[in-house]
Amino acid sequence: MSDEQSGGCGCGQAPREMYKAVCAECKQECEVPFKPKDDRPIYCKACFTKRKSGGR
Repeated sequence: MSDEQSGGCGCGQAPREMYKAVCAECKQECEVPFKPKDDRPIYCKACFTKRKSGGR
């Protein structure tokens, strides 16, 4: 299987480690590419995009 088929970028890097979190807005479990901190809200991709575009 090539890097493209397995989701890799083809640049020889290992897959990014993902961390489980709960979205502060919709309360759904999601994964983020950084270690969540208790003092900062975490948003799933959909809620993050919605907030970034100004929709609430």
